[in-house]
Formats: sequence, C-alpha cells, structure tokens
Amino acid sequence: MDSPLRSFASLYSTTFLMVLAAGLLTTYLGLSLTTMQVPQIWIGGMMSAYYVGLVCGSKVGHKLIAQVGHIRAFVACAGIVTASALGHALIDNLTVWLVLRLAVGMGMMCQYMVLESWLNEQAETNQRGTVFASYMIVSYLGLMAGQGAISLYPDLGLEPLLLIAICFALCIVPIAITRRIHPEPLTPAPLKMGHYWKLAPQALTTIALGSMIVGCFYGLAPSYATAKGIGPEQVAIYMSCTIFAGLLAQWPMGKLSDVLSRSLLIRINCTLLGLLVLIITLVPFHSVYSLVLTSLFGILAFTLYPLATALANSRVEQHERVGLSATILVTFGIGASIGPLVASGLMQVLGDQMLYGFMAICSFTLLASLIWINRRQKTEQSSTSDYIMAGGDMVSSPLAAAFDPRVDVEMVNEQMINPAEDAFDIIPEAIDDEFDDIDEQAEYNTAYANVMSSEELLMEELDDEDVDNEVGRR
Repeated sequence: MDSPLRSFASLYSTTFLMVLAAGLLTTYLGLSLTTMQVPQIWIGGMMSAYYVGLVCGSKVGHKLIAQVGHIRAFVACAGIVTASALGHALIDNLTVWLVLRLAVGMGMMCQYMVLESWLNEQAETNQRGTVFASYMIVSYLGLMAGQGAISLYPDLGLEPLLLIAICFALCIVPIAITRRIHPEPLTPAPLKMGHYWKLAPQALTTIALGSMIVGCFYGLAPSYATAKGIGPEQVAIYMSCTIFAGLLAQWPMGKLSDVLSRSLLIRINCTLLGLLVLIITLVPFHSVYSLVLTSLFGILAFTLYPLATALANSRVEQHERVGLSATILVTFGIGASIGPLVASGLMQVLGDQMLYGFMAICSFTLLASLIWINRRQKTEQSSTSDYIMAGGDMVSSPLAAAFDPRVDVEMVNEQMINPAEDAFDIIPEAIDDEFDDIDEQAEYNTAYANVMSSEELLMEELDDEDVDNEVGRR
C-alpha cells in the first residue's frame, strides 16, 4: 500500500502552493498598509474581510461544487483568487481592497472544501489520521514558506503580488492532472448551530474566542512588529517562529490530551496564554526576547483549536460530525473576523501594545466562561443523578406495537381486533383462578392449624412427664 504522502501527492502539492500564496498575501497587505500609514482600523477591517469571506464562501462553495464538480469549482475559484490578488497592484483604493479581500476569502473557502472533502472521502479508514496529519503539516509548511518569502522583497513592491499570483495559478496544475478518482458530489446538510452549542458549549466557546486570538495574530502581528521598528526580514522571522512552534506543539499536545481531561487542559492553556500575552503587553519589545515569547505564544494559541475540536467530537455521535464540522468552521470564521476589527480599533486608540492586551482580555474571558460552563454542567449532572427512567404511556400501551417497525402488521391486527371481547373472555378465567387460590389458601391454613395443635399437645405432655419425674426424685 502506498504511503499517504505519495498517494495524495497532488492534493498536498496544491495545498502547499495555495497556503503559501495566502500566507504571503496576508503578511504583504499588513506590512504595506502599515508602510502607507493607514489607520489601524483599516488594517483590522482588511483582515476581517478575509474571514467574512470564508464564512460566506462555505455556502457559496457548497452550491458551486454540487453544480459543476470538485475540479471545475476549484479551477474557477483559483482564477478568481488570482485575479483578486493582482487587483491590489492595479488599484490603491482601500474600499476596493476590502472587496478584493472578501473575494479571496470566499474563493479560498471553496478550495479548502474541495481539498478536505476529497481527502476525507478517499482516505482509507486505517490511514485517515495520517492523511489529515500530513495535510496539516503541509499547511503549516506552506504558511512558514509564505512568511519567509516576504523577506526576499523588503521593498514591498509588486514582486510579492506577482509571486502570489504565480503560486495561486500553479496550485491548479497538480489537482487538474491528478489520476485519483473524483469524489462524489456534495449533498446538502442542514446546519443546526444551536443544537451543537448545547452539546459542546465549552468546545465551541473555545473556538469562538480562540479564533479571535489567532485572527488577530495573523492579521495584525506584522503591523505590530513593524511598528516596533524591525524590518520585513525580522517580521518574517517573527511570524515563522510562531508558526513553527505551533507546528511542533501539535503532536505532544495531542498525546497529552489523551491522558488528561481535554476541558481541564484547555483551561490550563487559557491561564498560561493569558499570563503570557499580558507579559508581552507590559514588557518592552526586544528583538531577541520577543522571539522566545512569540514561540511560547504559538505553542499555546495554536493548540486551542485542535483541543477544542477533539473535545467537541467526543461529545457528539458519529452521524452528527458533519454538521459539527460545519458549525466549527462557521464559529471560527465569525470569531476570526470580529477579533482583528476590535483589536485594530483598540490599537488605534490606545497604542500597538493593545494587540496583545486584547488577546489577554480574550484569554481571561474564555477562562471565566469555561469555569462557569463547567460548574453549570456539574450542577446539572448532580441534580439529575437520582433520576430514574420510567416507561411513558406509549411504552406501556399496546398501541406502541403498531409504531414498532419490527412488528408484523397482521400480528398487530390480530392482537388489536375486538379487545373488549378478549377482555370478557379473560375475566371469568381470572375469577376462577382467584377462587382456586382462595381454596388452596384455606386448605393450607387448616393444615397449619392442625400441626400447631399437635405440637401444643406434645409440649404439654412433655411438661407433665417432667413434673412427675421431679416429684418421684423427691
């Protein structure tokens, strides 16, 4: 059997090029807007538009894939994304850039849906974990390559946009010429977010607030680092260290979550993350120490999502996991779109340090929410621990047989026809049985009385004999 890397080489190659271009575009826009001295609120809005596009693209992409198929949908969206990236080189209007950023988010969500549904369908059961672990590793490597590529163009001219367009165009080639069988068309799946929030409130709350932190970092960290006086090369190292640390932490954190309670592990993670980002907020920026702190940040921040996803999947049944995945993606997109917008507003008013200050607020808010939800769940469990399941009216009623698909209809009809006559037939038999029971009881009582009388007479005779013997001895 071929290894997953070889078997899905075309899909992994497409993923690497696509994520490389996306990561490079995000960092390029953040640095360019900072160089242009654009207000922070515009930078946050630009990054939020991308995540709004991801949320909207989940619905649009589903319909597009269902209508034209996976490969055609991927090629069409790749063309839109490539044109949108090059549009930043033609137009300097920030409003147009917001629209272009929205289009990139929608197109890339469709591309992600194609890749992940393809992997999910054609991965063997015994290889599924390895296949998706390899997919995540390739994605992280693409992000790191995108951050490193920005250091090749410190002047932030048109060259980065050309490289981005080249990567978006080339990502079409591997998936277009793949020999793998095309996946089946997508089928509609209703999204019941309220249902999943009731089943896994701790996990989805973690994803909602954790996505704000991650969205703030990807969107605003390049602007924050530039404002601290470092060049594009150092910004690339700053971002790459964070992503690389997050990549290395995935496997040990996953193993740890199999030993400890995931909800407890998330709360510990939140506590440490809140303290860390508070330190980054208060301590002056240093070019060396900042790399250590941001690496620790990557370990804690980038493991919240997989921990929460694992916790959520442990709370639902197998047939509910497709709807849960959609709920997780929408929740992540909404949180990641709100976070940069709020953080950029705080940075504009209170200074660049509020990027990590806002992350501290999110971390401690998440911790308080998780503690409250955990206590509430424990209270509900203790209040219902003495509840005993009892059969309802339908369970004890003979009508229940008519609703059971395992019961033959003719047998049900035989049991249900003329129930009154059956009852009158049963009553005399029951009365006779009752009288038989009464007679048997009377006979038992008489026999018992006779035995007791005989025993009393015997005891009296024994007593008299003992008295006579005593008198004789005297």
